[in-house]
Amino acid sequence: MAELTIRDMGCAAYEPALRLQCHLREEVKAAEEERAYLVLVEHDPPVITIGRGARGEHVVATRERLAAEGIEVHEASRGGDVTYHGPGQVVGYPILRLDLHGRDIHRYLRDLEEVLIRLLGRFGVEGRRREGLTGVWVGEEKIASIGVAVRRWVTYHGFALNVATNLSHFDLIVPCGIRGVGVTSLERLLGRAVPVAEVKPGLVECMVEVFGFDGAREKTSVLEWSSR
Repeated sequence: MAELTIRDMGCAAYEPALRLQCHLREEVKAAEEERAYLVLVEHDPPVITIGRGARGEHVVATRERLAAEGIEVHEASRGGDVTYHGPGQVVGYPILRLDLHGRDIHRYLRDLEEVLIRLLGRFGVEGRRREGLTGVWVGEEKIASIGVAVRRWVTYHGFALNVATNLSHFDLIVPCGIRGVGVTSLERLLGRAVPVAEVKPGLVECMVEVFGFDGAREKTSVLEWSSR
């Protein structure tokens, strides 16, 4: 099994992160040996992404309101509905060969949920699934969203975990198309400040555990993607 290579972009806009994903996706697809990446990012400026299954009315705020809040809007090739990404949220984009990890998209979604549930457990928080839905909840409130895309059995897009997110920004959308859903964050649940940097090491370890990688290493040269 391959090592998982971490590409941590820090804070970056949505489009540079998408370009990096697409570049790595093509690299993974063309490689003779197995390669796997996890792109980590906090999206700043914040962004609302509209998945393939989204309905337009699930963006509640007007374009003028979003512009005033400094929030971008992008259509995404992932599955799922409407979601929000912003500072204080750790977003993970796994780029891996799904044909070597079960060749089953539904299992892949459950494995991503398992990564996040194990990670929350390290903070003493009990995450759970909800039947018929994708993502992770704590009680009746959603703490993590998942929306993926797969091209020729190589994955991209991924998950977003609310760590210290501005939760009021979720009022601008119908999160994941589910009306009346509550949204929470690790910071709110723990009642203390939680830097995103505190969460990332455990997240990487849980990815390695669930997907059976040999280990993880970080590659830090991502500046070229944030400057384009």
